[in-house]
Amino acid sequence: MANSGFQLLGYFLALGGWIAIISTTALPQWKQSSYAGDAIITAVGLYEGLWMSCASQSTGQVQCKVFDSLLSLDVHVQTCRALMVLSVLLGFFAIIISVVGMKCTRVGDSNPMIKGRIAVSGGVLFLLAGLCTLVSVSWYATQVSYQFFNPNTPVNARFEFGSALFVGWAAASLTILGGSFLCCSCSPDDRRGQQYYSQSQPSTAREVELLTESSSPD
Repeated sequence: MANSGFQLLGYFLALGGWIAIISTTALPQWKQSSYAGDAIITAVGLYEGLWMSCASQSTGQVQCKVFDSLLSLDVHVQTCRALMVLSVLLGFFAIIISVVGMKCTRVGDSNPMIKGRIAVSGGVLFLLAGLCTLVSVSWYATQVSYQFFNPNTPVNARFEFGSALFVGWAAASLTILGGSFLCCSCSPDDRRGQQYYSQSQPSTAREVELLTESSSPD
């Protein structure tokens, strides 16, 4: 029962992380205008994401424009796009596989060992999804930091970390943590129990055969 609860905890942590990964992928606030130092504070705030750039005016009006060309984007933006889409897909397959392998479901109850391996496979996919998100968000943040401290970058053209980066770091942490719980849910006791069960089957069959022979008339 405790192991089943451990699986449920890991599953829901990873599920919450996967939902946050989707939010991170869609949010446009990956970087936002910086007003640090001698930057002139304007009535328009700029922020960009993986898919669009937006301008927020002091009146509350927001105008967004989707990037026209994929090939004209920077390499790190294209790579982050690919990693985030891959992370969403890995998380989707991990959700399905983990449900099949969890002890609280009735699918595959006849073979606990295979069921445990399926749960571990789902945990591995969650780990890969979290790692892809972590690499994508961290790489994007590194590029933002490099441009911010680059002396050749105009002061009014500098950007800072947007809220989507922090959501992405939290999403990666939850997904990796939940995937780790799922990977650890197949305990050695389950493996030993399965081995004992498989080894005890031939001896049981022999005992039944001996009993049959002893009870049969000469």
